[in-house]
Amino acid sequence: MPMMSARRLEFDFEWRITLFTLLLLPLLISLGFWQLQRAEEKAALALSFAQKQARPPAPLASLVDRSPESLAYLPVSLEGEYRGEYFLLDNRMQGGKYGNEVLAVFELDSGELALVNRGWVRADSSRMVLPEVPVAPGRVRIKGHVYVSPGSPYLLADEPLASGWPKRIQAVEMDKIRSALDGTVFPYPVRIDALQPGALSTDWQVINVSPEKHTGYAVQWFSMAAVLALIYLLRSTNLWQLLRGRRSSNE
Repeated sequence: MPMMSARRLEFDFEWRITLFTLLLLPLLISLGFWQLQRAEEKAALALSFAQKQARPPAPLASLVDRSPESLAYLPVSLEGEYRGEYFLLDNRMQGGKYGNEVLAVFELDSGELALVNRGWVRADSSRMVLPEVPVAPGRVRIKGHVYVSPGSPYLLADEPLASGWPKRIQAVEMDKIRSALDGTVFPYPVRIDALQPGALSTDWQVINVSPEKHTGYAVQWFSMAAVLALIYLLRSTNLWQLLRGRRSSNE
């Protein structure tokens, strides 16, 4: 290692440390910016939800030709009755407990069908016993909001629907659900509001991670990048000696 001057900054490159830093530093910085982007997306989603929830509920039957973007989280009203068929959306956790979400088939007065997510019920984690689902009332008027999934569900295997009712499902795949029903089905499920007829436990989460948490994660990634850069400078230069020398001269 060559003798380093105490008057100017000098580098002593060690290729392993340099390569490690060049690979890891951009990754840490990109992860920080990615978290900032996620924070912006979640903030926009929360704002969109709040704005749409301020609108009066629209009759579901009048929204058939709307785009998915305009339908997402839109308050709606449904008039008709619950049919006896329902789907059990598997592996839904609430308060640390295993359960299912109950997606009931709802027949509108117009004759069309809708899938109403009545909420969560506790279930047997072994899946040997079906959960007890309270019977929904007959003809009712209910309120809720349209739920448009932000992406396609990830499934390990393409499982066909079982025969008989209720049908247990791993994800809401509307194509399969439509094939199991004898009628025209609204293209997206409706999440029922709390205290509506037939509602179960309705702790709907608009966003699973808040914008503030994403920002906090970004700060962590940027901090790690800064620490890595500082360690590299201290290890590969005479910066520490320069700082100590300046401090000694000031004393």
